[in-house]
Amino acid sequence: MTRKLSEIEILLAELGRSFYARGWALGTSGNFSAVVSRDPFRIAITSTGLDKGSLTPDQLVRVDANGTVTEGSGQASAETALHLVLVRAAGAVLHTHSIWSTIISELHAAQHGIWIEGYEMLKGLQGVKSHTHREWLPIVENDQDMARLAGVVDRTLTQHPDAHGFLLRGHGLYTWGEDLGQAKRHLEILEFLLEVIGRTR
Repeated sequence: MTRKLSEIEILLAELGRSFYARGWALGTSGNFSAVVSRDPFRIAITSTGLDKGSLTPDQLVRVDANGTVTEGSGQASAETALHLVLVRAAGAVLHTHSIWSTIISELHAAQHGIWIEGYEMLKGLQGVKSHTHREWLPIVENDQDMARLAGVVDRTLTQHPDAHGFLLRGHGLYTWGEDLGQAKRHLEILEFLLEVIGRTR
């Protein structure tokens, strides 16, 4: 039986290919998700181990609140637990592995984050009205134990509820939004700012 794919899966696949083309999700890196429904709770998320340069809608799976695959034939991303934490207050989550996010996450790891301020592009983040805004981008230690890492991320964002994203050390950037359009905008803004900071410093 042919699976019925929603616009969300189509958009996620398009974004995955776009992020690959921009050098933000090379190899099989990166994972992307969006809420399909709240009741019953379902998110569409990329399957693990996929080349994002050729990502297709049918390579996304749907999972429930426990991370169990309910639709699709692949295995959900190994980082599904992180997405499930973030979609409590967001409609879409995007995770990239760009060169600059990886470099910055190492350079500022000892400070557990980095302040970003003075850039006009900050106004692209939801709720930000001026270039004088100070954005704290937390840096979280990477961990292969996803349940433990999800707990650390949850506590970090509870301490910094106004954050628009965070970095995993030596790993990459996570950001989110009310929907895929807002999440994409946040990703582009943060990736731009990280590259500016990296090239400047």
